[in-house]
Amino acid sequence: MDYLSLAEVETIARRAHEGQVDKNGHPYSEHIAAVAHGVADRGGSEEQIAAGWLHDAIEDDVLTRDWLASAALTDTTKSIVDALTKRPGEALEEYTARILATPGALLVKQADLAHNSDPARLATLDPATAERLAAKYRRTRALLGLDEG
Repeated sequence: MDYLSLAEVETIARRAHEGQVDKNGHPYSEHIAAVAHGVADRGGSEEQIAAGWLHDAIEDDVLTRDWLASAALTDTTKSIVDALTKRPGEALEEYTARILATPGALLVKQADLAHNSDPARLATLDPATAERLAAKYRRTRALLGLDEG
């Protein structure tokens, strides 16, 4: 089977998130790019980098589970994206347990948390939101057994 190249995955992810903005009002594509590059910088595989590009696509409803199931992606990439997709009403403990149980997913989540927790990003939010998110990210890191950063 011919799998999508990283460039093709990037294009799909950027198009899927087109028009979305993050909590700071920046184009959402900046976040997914930061995560994909963070995965690469941490020595991640091409499968993990592809998952970095797509890590929020299903959760944000910009791509469907059916799309993921039929996409020309490796089973590893699909498993990582699925693991990183938080289910409605899901407890953080269940979510983090699934990440830990999925080979390759922890590195992608680590890159995601690093970008989400960037002090420069948090500093542009109102103080209450910044503190709420910082606490959430600290708890997620603790459940995943990750050090700060």
